[in-house]
Amino acid sequence: MSQSFVSASHLPAIAVDTAPQTTSQTAGITLRSVTKKYGSFTAVENVNLEIPAGSYCCLLGPSGCGKTSTLRMIAGHEDLTSGEVWIGDQRVDHLPPARRNTAMVFQNYALFPHKTVWQNVEFGLKMADVPGAERKARVEEMLAIVGLEKFAQRKPAMLSGGQQQRVALARALVTRPQVLLLDEPLSALDENLRVKTRGELRKLQKQFGMTFIQVTHAQDEAFALSDQIVVMDHGHIDQIGTPEEIFATPASRFVARFVGDNNLFVGKVTGISPDPLSNHGSIVQLEVDRIGTFLCRGQTADVGTTAACCVRSDRMMVAPYPAPDPTAPNQLAARVTAIEFTGYITRVSLLVEATGEEITYKVRTHDWMAQDITEGQMVTLQWSTEDCVFLSH
Repeated sequence: MSQSFVSASHLPAIAVDTAPQTTSQTAGITLRSVTKKYGSFTAVENVNLEIPAGSYCCLLGPSGCGKTSTLRMIAGHEDLTSGEVWIGDQRVDHLPPARRNTAMVFQNYALFPHKTVWQNVEFGLKMADVPGAERKARVEEMLAIVGLEKFAQRKPAMLSGGQQQRVALARALVTRPQVLLLDEPLSALDENLRVKTRGELRKLQKQFGMTFIQVTHAQDEAFALSDQIVVMDHGHIDQIGTPEEIFATPASRFVARFVGDNNLFVGKVTGISPDPLSNHGSIVQLEVDRIGTFLCRGQTADVGTTAACCVRSDRMMVAPYPAPDPTAPNQLAARVTAIEFTGYITRVSLLVEATGEEITYKVRTHDWMAQDITEGQMVTLQWSTEDCVFLSH
């Protein structure tokens, strides 16, 4: 057995044809007021979502947020409590999974241990009564695409985790579904293989021109793969956007915390004015108790209300303490409490002594070394209004 086990690193890369193979079959997904309850517990509540045809969409959020229930309702493995699921122009929430023209890759791959790689990939075609000659041609083509043609007669136990994942993908794609659904397909892989395999997933999605919907709790995975990210929290959609939008302009405190490396501040809205850099945006003035005035970008705000803003840890700048003008906006005094070298980036932890808040500053190690700052030292952190994002909720 040990001699037959081949590392995924010895496999050829997935072959990619520049022309999409199944573009005509791809379809978008529409969820209309979808709710799922388990007894008195509401897992998903009133979700409305449009996923464009041919796009790669990631449902992102922590455990228990409703993302897997949403995926399983699209697949037909969970019944809706209320609402509608549409695939293309067909409503499918009343149809069994086999009639939805979707395929699903499960977290544990769910391969048949007693069947060979060939038999696993062929299984769905046999169930659909595809003629033998066509089955043979399609399985051969799919195994070549995922680089497993030399492993056709091996059983799953003789494969590495990365190879098993490729078998699961081949088994799903060989049926030529309109939509491929993936439930945390990379979670069982080690970090290096995860990075390699997610690149191959994106290549496959582009090659087939198919709609991919993937559940993940890892924001780096969602950023690397997605055309569209749907951030979920407690059964609701908190924000929908491109990876760049989610990263640069989180819409809520939850999203700002979840995507990481954002420093959050809570204060009172004391003013609002037009944003000179945006036709529709505003500059919100936020007074943060015991720190000062923050100016941040936003859409709308009510003067006098309590609100929050965030600044990414890599968008702050270190200046000498005390600041030349302590009344200037978008700055605070903090003490360095820890310096963590992580390679290219150095991560600095600081304490805002006026409030007891802990914040994070990230900087290129080369630039940090040039500043000659040590633990225990007081510094001033500053940032631009453009990098300060007002959080609507």
